[in-house]
Amino acid sequence: MPRDCDVPIPLSPEPPFPITTSYVDVIAGFGRGSSELGIPTANIPIEDLPKYVEQLDTGIYFGWCKLRRVKDRDTKVEERPDGRKVLYNNGTLLSEDDQSALPVVLSVGWNPFYHNKNKTVELHIIHEFSHDFYGAQIKFNFLGYIRPELNYTTKEALIADIHTDIEIAKETLQLAEYLKLKDTL
Repeated sequence: MPRDCDVPIPLSPEPPFPITTSYVDVIAGFGRGSSELGIPTANIPIEDLPKYVEQLDTGIYFGWCKLRRVKDRDTKVEERPDGRKVLYNNGTLLSEDDQSALPVVLSVGWNPFYHNKNKTVELHIIHEFSHDFYGAQIKFNFLGYIRPELNYTTKEALIADIHTDIEIAKETLQLAEYLKLKDTL
C-alpha cells in the first residue's frame, strides 16, 4: 500500500535517470545500520561521487550495484568514534555471487533522525553477505526516486519505512525496463 510520501515510479527510468557512478571505495560509517537498525549499509564518500549526485534531492532511491575486491591494498583497522574497530579487508572475502549485480536502496541526505552534520550516501544492498567488505569498491546506479528524506519520532517507524523502501525497490527492479539495466554496470 503506497504511503503518502511515496513518489509515483514510472514503468521505465526517466531523466535524470539512469545515473551511474564509477567504482568508489566502501568506507566505515557510523555503524548504526547494522547495530541499531538491523539494516546494514555500505557508506560512500560523497566527495568521490560525481558532483551532480550531491545535487540530487535528498531521499531514497533505488538501482543496481556491483562490488569488486581490491587486491593491491593492505588490510587495515580503523577505530570508530565510539571505540569499535572496523577491519578493512578490501573485499577479499567477497564470493563471486557477492560480486554480481545486486539490487540496492540508496539514501542521499542528512539522516535527520540522527542529526547528521554532513550529507551522506548510504547503500543498503539487498543481499545476504557472509562477511563485511570495508575497503572494497562499489559501482552503482540511480534508476529512480522512491520518496523524500523524512524525520522520524521513533526508531521503529524509521525501520518500518526502510523495509517498505526495500520492498518497493525489489518490485520495481523486476520491471523489464529496470531489470535490463542490471547488466550495464
